[in-house]
Amino acid sequence: MTDLSATERDALHELQLGVEHVYRAYGSLLGFHHSLGRGMDHLNEAEHLLRESGHDAYADELRDRHLPAGAVGDRWSYELVEEFRHGLLAAVSDFENDLREDVAGGEEHVAEREQRREWRRRAQNADE
Repeated sequence: MTDLSATERDALHELQLGVEHVYRAYGSLLGFHHSLGRGMDHLNEAEHLLRESGHDAYADELRDRHLPAGAVGDRWSYELVEEFRHGLLAAVSDFENDLREDVAGGEEHVAEREQRREWRRRAQNADE
């Protein structure tokens, strides 16, 4: 491992935590996408049942107004997922990888590795 200053180690750790939270946000966005898709499937089924039970005007409103509507503005949730994945998620992941390669020789979890070394040292010293 490259010798890192405490500040470099802390910076890499904060960057890693930030990127991990961006990944968690992506997971939440995927959850939103899946939940919305499931909701739209139920609305689609409701349209058919409304039409079957003679409520054509309501069925038409679901078909024409609500089912084709976007999740945000005119954008569907899959578009949000794709834009996030190829935009911010990719950018911060690439940035972290480039910085980690330059500063720490590509090594990940530098703060945790240092913590493990320290705790193992402390345990060894306690046994002596």
